Amino acid sequence: MDISTGDFIFAFGITLFAGLSTGIGSLLALRVKRTNEKFLSAVLGFSAGVMIYVSMIEMFAEARASLEALYGVTRGYTYTTIAFFGGIAIIAFIDKVVPSYENPHAMRDVNELSDPDVIENSNKNSDLYRMGVFSAFAIAIHNFPEGLATFIGALEDPTLGISIGIAIAIHNIPEGISVSVPIYYATGDKKKAFSYSFVSGLAEPLGGIVGYFLLRQFMSDAMFGIVFALVAGIMVYISLDELLPTAEKYGEHHIAIYGLIAGMVVMALSLIVF
Repeated sequence: MDISTGDFIFAFGITLFAGLSTGIGSLLALRVKRTNEKFLSAVLGFSAGVMIYVSMIEMFAEARASLEALYGVTRGYTYTTIAFFGGIAIIAFIDKVVPSYENPHAMRDVNELSDPDVIENSNKNSDLYRMGVFSAFAIAIHNFPEGLATFIGALEDPTLGISIGIAIAIHNIPEGISVSVPIYYATGDKKKAFSYSFVSGLAEPLGGIVGYFLLRQFMSDAMFGIVFALVAGIMVYISLDELLPTAEKYGEHHIAIYGLIAGMVVMALSLIVF
């Protein structure tokens, strides 16, 4: 594909905009000044709804369509399913080997968490902190192939690239919340919460650049389908194992469920509009 410098800069700019929207979500979440368990429960449920809906309705479906077009309905669906559960197995293994602390600290006011000694203890013992890191990892993986899709789409058709970029940016705002909120509530450190969210979003433009320079000649519909199914599995596992249990732990059951449904509705509307 022969492209001009202007086309390259345009595609990179669209991809960077989409990725850095995680930072927008983080900034919105960090405007909350004091610990609010209901807010935390709702926003974590909302993030789980976003992740589950994107994974099952969008990513799994795209992976299945891609693989079925290549291998037929039966084999294509089988490969998609295997890749989906393969993604779950990968993140479950990572979850297993990362130390799980047995004495998570109780929820505290953010002013109390500003004390350095409390922050240090929180970093060592908080399930919230661990969950935020896992969310950042999963979202970074999720953003990598999305960045590739946005970048290549913008190179081939600027209008398509803008549409994809806006849609992914909307998706990434609640994803930024899902990273920054648990880390902020675990540490009281807004800079650390924002930095994790910001870095996870940088995987978007990184995916575009790496995809163009290194993977473009190897990319195929088969690889695309498998990667998207893997990522869908990872996102679902993070939602069910980390986000929802924590949402219920620090809030009421129905608040977490209402947040979950709201996340699905917002994501469904964004997919309809864009």
